[in-house]
Amino acid sequence: MIELTNENFKSEISEGSVVVDFSASWCAPCKMLKPVIEKLEVEYEGKVKVGSVDIDKDNDIAAEFGIKGVPTVIFFKNGKEIDRNTGFTTIDKLEKIIKKII
Repeated sequence: MIELTNENFKSEISEGSVVVDFSASWCAPCKMLKPVIEKLEVEYEGKVKVGSVDIDKDNDIAAEFGIKGVPTVIFFKNGKEIDRNTGFTTIDKLEKIIKKII
């Protein structure tokens, strides 16, 4: 999983299909979602890039995208937001959204 920061965020999401997990180290649901995101990264390797943003370290990105709760997963296609999911969710729901961006 790529660590996305204020410095590399725009370039990393600019091309292709990208899933970005906005989370925080203190967030219990974020910790529960992490293995789900990691499984998707393996399953869709070569089709989807997966990255994460720590909202405490890189809060400029979180503010830009109006992140009000974590975890929030945003799905991008060629730099444009296609969909998002806030809160813990199932792998099935996330896969349905991924299929829209690949």
